[in-house]
Amino acid sequence: VIYLVFNEGYSASSGDSLTRADLSGEAIRLARLLLELLPDPEVMGLLALMLLHDSRREARVDSKGDLVLLEDQDRSLWDREQIREGMELVERAMTADTVGIYTMQAAISATHAAAASTETTDWGRIVALYDLLLTASLSPVIELNRAVAVAMRDGPEIGLDRVDEILGRGDLTGYHLAHAARADLCRRLGRAGEAISAYEKAIALTNQGPERRFLQKRLEELS
Repeated sequence: VIYLVFNEGYSASSGDSLTRADLSGEAIRLARLLLELLPDPEVMGLLALMLLHDSRREARVDSKGDLVLLEDQDRSLWDREQIREGMELVERAMTADTVGIYTMQAAISATHAAAASTETTDWGRIVALYDLLLTASLSPVIELNRAVAVAMRDGPEIGLDRVDEILGRGDLTGYHLAHAARADLCRRLGRAGEAISAYEKAIALTNQGPERRFLQKRLEELS
């Protein structure tokens, strides 16, 4: 429940604001309280995951409230204190006999936080962590995230093959981020017609203002 509250604060499901700091802040407060009452490694992982995600909040939107992708974010705006605390929690949680799904996701987020840029990110480690995560939780959303990481490691064509495999199974056909990922990979490959079609599908499936504006802008650039 705590993570569901955080997710709504991190990326609002609808409306004209990308984030809701009140919800993400409350979720972090509750996780701190839970960790005091239950000093469990997976609770550490949960708190670490939320801190590391929330550390990027100020960089995720521009002055107009529009979405800024991770690769384009000003990393000097990231909250270094939250990153430091999150990384320390990840290191402690990873020493447990059993590593849980929140801890694995936090380790992925920590890998992003440790990099100076998208280009210097250890994408091989991120793919390996997604492989580990999939052994614990076989989810098409995790598969999609892994496919995007594979695209960053091995190139957009290989990543697109993975995304198409997921969509071809009928998984995530109603998930706007799957079509947005396909659109971006097609755009990078110069396959404008396919990118336009995928952007249109993604736009039709999202109710969030900043995401719609971002996708619409990308669509207009191709049109």
